[in-house]
Amino acid sequence: MDVLRLVSLMLATVSMGLVAGVFGFYAHTVMPGLARAGDRTFVGAFQSLDRAIINPWFIGGQFVGALVFTLVAAVAHIGETALQPIVAALLLYAGTSLITVRVNVPLNDEIKAAGDPDSIADLAAVRAQFDEARWVRWNLVRVLASTLAFALLAWSLVLSGRAV
Repeated sequence: MDVLRLVSLMLATVSMGLVAGVFGFYAHTVMPGLARAGDRTFVGAFQSLDRAIINPWFIGGQFVGALVFTLVAAVAHIGETALQPIVAALLLYAGTSLITVRVNVPLNDEIKAAGDPDSIADLAAVRAQFDEARWVRWNLVRVLASTLAFALLAWSLVLSGRAV
């Protein structure tokens, strides 16, 4: 059980750090960069980025992995001092996942459904319909929640080390 506790907590911490980094990168680099772009560039680039992020590394190893590994770590730490921060991280990340599925993914899907930017008559309307400000606001919530979850998991590693 000690190996399961350690491995699950390490995998949870690493995957959470990676997913928090992706959300953070979108917040401080991708979206501010795209905000400065024209409508055609914005629509085309966002569509390409969204298609590229749907891959096994991100979806399995990071986005879903962070949730699964944190859940396994919580179960493995029942009765241990590190359980409370692990559960808090799990709840924060469950909220982050819910935001992603309910807000960001539908907006992403909508802009992709608009079609090839070369065949869109009114790119400004597609961009306006996308609602950048809403996407950015909710992504900032994802950044804060997943970063706090990462910090809680890192603290859990410290607590687990002290318990040995």
